[in-house]
Amino acid sequence: MQTRFTEADLQKPHIREADRVIRSCVHCGFCNATCPTFQLLGDELDGPRGRIYLMKEMLESHEDDHKVTKQTQLHLDRCLTCRACETTCPSGVEYHKLLDIGRAEIDRRVGRTPKEHLLRFGLRKMLVEPRRFTALLKLGMVFRPIVPGAIRDKMPGTPASPGKRPDGQHHARQMLILEGCVQPGLSPNTNAATARIFDKLGIGLTPAPEAGCCGAIDFHLNAQETGRARIRANIDAWWPAIENGCEAIVQTASGCGAFVKEYAEMLADDPEYAFKARKVSEMAKDLVEILQDEDLDQLAVDDSRRLAFHCPCTLQHAQKLAGKVDGVLTRLGFSLTPVADAHICCGSAGTYSVTQPVLSKQLRDNKLDALEAGNPELIVTANIGCQTHLDSAGRTPVRHWIEVVDDALKP
Repeated sequence: MQTRFTEADLQKPHIREADRVIRSCVHCGFCNATCPTFQLLGDELDGPRGRIYLMKEMLESHEDDHKVTKQTQLHLDRCLTCRACETTCPSGVEYHKLLDIGRAEIDRRVGRTPKEHLLRFGLRKMLVEPRRFTALLKLGMVFRPIVPGAIRDKMPGTPASPGKRPDGQHHARQMLILEGCVQPGLSPNTNAATARIFDKLGIGLTPAPEAGCCGAIDFHLNAQETGRARIRANIDAWWPAIENGCEAIVQTASGCGAFVKEYAEMLADDPEYAFKARKVSEMAKDLVEILQDEDLDQLAVDDSRRLAFHCPCTLQHAQKLAGKVDGVLTRLGFSLTPVADAHICCGSAGTYSVTQPVLSKQLRDNKLDALEAGNPELIVTANIGCQTHLDSAGRTPVRHWIEVVDDALKP
């Protein structure tokens, strides 16, 4: 796709990056075939190709161009950033990078209403600090009837007890684990179950208490510098263990994993952190990347339930790990039901289920129809956001897949 940026424009790093991404697009439209919002709305401007045109037009225009409106912002807001379009694209367009640039620019030009500002600020402050989130969650569960519906839907019933979590310090192999910001409150058993499985495989799994939110929530709500500050804080928290020979940094939430793997790009121009960020990105592993290479015969599993696996967008489109969890579960002896249109987003998409509740629920219900078509007894997934979003419908129970493996281990 041709661009009309001036030489002065191209001196700006974000315009150079936008120019590179836009020029790689051949506007074939293959992306629309797998775009969830285009499938629902049928509007070219609610598909990747149309949004690329909107962002191109905005970035090429003058500051006072009246064609850049709140309607443009709405089309960009409706994007889930699921990156299914990137998996489909024959030209390798890095659409999500352009979207980050476009969203920052449209917010700068047209701003946000006070209500939008309050919602986004509230989400950032509520979600990113684990202790604060857990305390607010407990308070919300006490006063559940008066909690706003979009938030109440995400609150669990009674989270599974985490049980005993092994220390793991005696193992020769040591890995770090990112605890996450909302997962300890919503599903505290997920990381504990992971630690127990790794312990049986001879791997010690240790958190770094100083490491907090991965930074994705701030970054994708257009507080990008705050997100980068969180990235730097996490790197500082992990660096002593890395220097001491830590083997990997494990994530049990695929959304966090996808973002941590992009730390190198986020801090590429930071002279103090660029090297460390590259090292962290190289070491970041989804837990399935560890387990797929282990001798799973050490795990004696006994479970006859039929499972449907929901592969999160951040696992299949961002991390390119489609089929990996299915493979591990099959090796362990689980029975998996087929899932049609597995590439389509469930509608969770970080904070999307709160900022775009109508579209989000439509996508959730469509996804559940596909997941339940094979009559599974349980749905499993690999991301806390997808887990709570799908489970909020009150249909087939949804859990993290590693919990189900842990439950099925023979004594």
